[in-house]
Amino acid sequence: MASHGLSPSLNRLLLALKYATFQPRCCAVHKAHYSTVYNGNEKTFDKILIANRGEIACRVIKTCKKMGIQTVAVHSDVDSSAVHVKMADEAVCVGPAPTSKSYLNMDAIMDAIRSTGAQAVFMLCYHTLLYIYSKLHGIVIVCYKIESKLIAKAAKVNTIPGFDGVVKTAEEAVKIAQDIGYPVMIKASAGGGGKGMRIAWNNEETREGFRFSSQEAASSFGDDRLLIEKYIDNPRHIEIQVLADKHGNALWLNERECSIQRRNQKVVEEAPSTFLDPSTRRAMGEQAVQLAKAVQYSSAGTVEFLVDSKKNFYFLEMNTRLQVEHPITECITGLDLVEQMIRVAKGYKLHHKQEDIPINGWAIESRVYAEDPYKSFGLPSIGRLSQYQEPVNLCNVRVDSGIQEGSDISIYYDPMISKLVTYGATRAEALSKMEDALDNYVIRGVTHNIPLLREIITHPRFISGDISTNFLPEVYPDGFKGHQLEASTRRELLASAAALHVASQLRSQRILGNQRVSNSPVECSCWELVVKLGKEAHPVTVTRSGNTYTLLSYPAFLLQFKVRVLSKLAAELNSYMPEKVPEDTTSILRSPMPGTVVAVSVKAGDTVAEGQEICVIEAMKMQNSLTAVRQAKVKSVHCKAGETVGEGDLLVELE
Repeated sequence: MASHGLSPSLNRLLLALKYATFQPRCCAVHKAHYSTVYNGNEKTFDKILIANRGEIACRVIKTCKKMGIQTVAVHSDVDSSAVHVKMADEAVCVGPAPTSKSYLNMDAIMDAIRSTGAQAVFMLCYHTLLYIYSKLHGIVIVCYKIESKLIAKAAKVNTIPGFDGVVKTAEEAVKIAQDIGYPVMIKASAGGGGKGMRIAWNNEETREGFRFSSQEAASSFGDDRLLIEKYIDNPRHIEIQVLADKHGNALWLNERECSIQRRNQKVVEEAPSTFLDPSTRRAMGEQAVQLAKAVQYSSAGTVEFLVDSKKNFYFLEMNTRLQVEHPITECITGLDLVEQMIRVAKGYKLHHKQEDIPINGWAIESRVYAEDPYKSFGLPSIGRLSQYQEPVNLCNVRVDSGIQEGSDISIYYDPMISKLVTYGATRAEALSKMEDALDNYVIRGVTHNIPLLREIITHPRFISGDISTNFLPEVYPDGFKGHQLEASTRRELLASAAALHVASQLRSQRILGNQRVSNSPVECSCWELVVKLGKEAHPVTVTRSGNTYTLLSYPAFLLQFKVRVLSKLAAELNSYMPEKVPEDTTSILRSPMPGTVVAVSVKAGDTVAEGQEICVIEAMKMQNSLTAVRQAKVKSVHCKAGETVGEGDLLVELE
């Protein structure tokens, strides 16, 4: 078997597994919104090792338990008490927190396989699923974008114009980009999930994109190889789910619309797409199956396409894995993809024919992240989940997660909290359920992106289906600012805040039905309050007559929902408190997120130009270049490469 330029550690694992005696991979799923039931008469595996963490590992374990399969979890030292570790029958520590030293530590994974006697392996390299079985060729080919593009061309699949080889240097990248014509997309050959991807519109952006993409690729996948292709401006991102067995049978299971993205990472997905007509859907599906058959692929996989406004479609990549967004396909087809994968891995034929695959209803998935949506549509947030409650009490709602109340969100791993999925007979019904589910989701302790998710799914453009991969920057050109309230809703917010405050005050006056000693009058009939929203104060009066309460408010434009209710006296006294002087952000550079300092490009005494890079912070596998907002002289540097920094930590001072 040729190596295809794989990293040394991955090569060792593949070669070892090629001659090992245990059999292929498996994975699993919550039983929700699909009709197929596992057939206990079909023998599969006794024990599976799950070489990953988080929600996908928890999902594997749940179905393995249902099927009577024992599970082995691997974990880093900081994940020793993680949910997937508690759920598994056995657990093996494979190293310290960084993924390169634990979950991507192939030697440690091999040792765990041998020591536990696992017969099958479920392995993800940052959500790039590697299926371990006797025919490795097809998996190796389609796991890497360079090789997969060449195979796609040979299989007569529409491809994007670009350079089909490995780009070795930044200057070579510039030359290739000039030959292709700007804009271009620079991306990791082994990548996925938006890691190692940059759009370049000129030579300087190409050099910068080459540097960041190669570094992110090496950190996330252990492989820094890059390719460059023409960037299709303002497209839709639509993918086709495929399923193939070892007997030459292959199906396409309809599409998933994945155009709502930030930094090339999917945020909201739905199935089916509002954009495709039956003939385009069939053409895309048939090309996806052609590619799967060309590489003798056998399992569930995804062929991703970019689709322009005229419904021309171009091959983007093939993911040999169970996609994050696969639940929405299960909802509309009634198929349990994981059960099918396990059957195929064991050598069984597919039960279904192409004409058996339906589109029943509509499904939406929102990716709930520990991120601050007000910073570049989502910069990572860390912390402990002090309160956590999923909206699973609602009908037709599915939540896949790998955390619980008390879990820590760290800088080392992907910031996903959960996958929130809703299903309905129509798109309108699925969207309505998603709105309810987001409103009923309780997350405290970390900043999260639910405000952004809710705005997306209720936006008129999204509701009408007028979307592309540029949806977020087009709808929010100045960044996401939160929900903008209408006048009537503002009044309701003021009144609600005041009413809740009064209710709390009344409850606090009673203990087990008896009056508590209080400085407040027992029979208070009027409350003069001030509701503070941001920097604005809004007087609200609540009056009581018997059991009837009346609220008189004076509404103003409210830009956020963090409210503070004070008595009139407290508000007056508060006005005497000294105000904090805003910091001069043009003279200092603070970290916008928790992370690790990858590089510091300046030293004390240097002169920097506006826009010049000062340092690079890596957070959850994404590298972020921090630049000077004006020309200045560097006064002092307070960080160095390799250090861990928190959000708001001082990095550099300018004169």
